[in-house]
Amino acid sequence: DAYMGRWSRQIAPRFLDWFSAPKGIDWIDVGCGTGALTAAIVTRCEPRHVLSIDPSEGFLATARGHCPSDIVTFQIGDAQALPVETASMDVAVSALVLNFVPDRDKALAEMKRACRPGGKVGFYIWDYPGHGVGFMSAFWDAAAALDPSAQDLTEYRRFPFCTQDGLTDMAVKAGLTSVTSTAIEAPAIFKDFDDFWRPFTLGAGPAPGYCIALDAPAREKLRRRLSDTLPRRDDGSITLNTRAWAIKGSVD
Repeated sequence: DAYMGRWSRQIAPRFLDWFSAPKGIDWIDVGCGTGALTAAIVTRCEPRHVLSIDPSEGFLATARGHCPSDIVTFQIGDAQALPVETASMDVAVSALVLNFVPDRDKALAEMKRACRPGGKVGFYIWDYPGHGVGFMSAFWDAAAALDPSAQDLTEYRRFPFCTQDGLTDMAVKAGLTSVTSTAIEAPAIFKDFDDFWRPFTLGAGPAPGYCIALDAPAREKLRRRLSDTLPRRDDGSITLNTRAWAIKGSVD
């Protein structure tokens, strides 16, 4: 949550404003993680019911704590085989997760299957190829300057399809109609360098995993390089941009 969750919570309401779903309908949140999108749906969209699924019980436990609502059901589930009847939902959404699903096409097909005719499917994913997660790019740029092999671990090499065109093509291939897309941006503001650096020492995610695997001298060298190169405001804070590509389409 310290590494990505707090920035995910900024993107979720912006996505929902653009997605523009009617009130009083049934939602499924696919891969809900710590519940950022689910909580935003409850507070902004006045749903009838939200089914939020994730394969991790740990994530679900955290999500329940973030969103203790009677209209939300949290359930273990696989994006590639959604635990719902066909045409049982009005909306299927997914936040910052489809790139991690082994069969993305099957997951989108499942989201489409879950929706009633006239329903909507939407998702958003970080713009990894466009260096849309500024703090992540800054970390990997510094790491690669010290260790060129670090480039092979970067998200922009692992997820080259996460472009506006690539994700739009996925939605069209899944059989969605009236597919549209947009960039959703929000600033990532760190109060000081320690606020920036600490999440990379916690081990959750590829960049933090790389960081904690370094021996102490190498980790300190990386910390110093980042401290020397990151832009600072007069108050010591660091502001970097985040950008995700959002996609939506209709179910005929």
